[in-house]
Amino acid sequence: MARDAAPQVNTTPLIDVLLVLLVLLVVTLPRPTHRIALEVPAGAAAHPLAPEIRIEIDFDGRVFWNGTHVPDEAHLQQWFGQAAAAPGMVRIIPDRHVRYERVAQVLASAKKSHVTRLALASVSD
Repeated sequence: MARDAAPQVNTTPLIDVLLVLLVLLVVTLPRPTHRIALEVPAGAAAHPLAPEIRIEIDFDGRVFWNGTHVPDEAHLQQWFGQAAAAPGMVRIIPDRHVRYERVAQVLASAKKSHVTRLALASVSD
């Protein structure tokens, strides 16, 4: 035997064991899920032929129900009561210069009358 030959370690079994461990690790990892669980309330769609009720609030706080001026809060409350029983959507369209306090009063009146199909549209010019 030659004296200058150095012993060598066989690394093949070590690599095989490491590969088996790597495969086991990959197999046992949980599958990644790329989704977010949301609970979206199921709402009933408005009747397709039901008329939309447009409530416009102008810059000085006057309320117009489909173009008709609403004289006071009692009439507004009464009309919201009728709208709650109707199948259509109630869309509130405030002017961009109206105070939010007035818009909040109209929304509160709709809530008191149990209006469920309500939309607050973007402000008009």
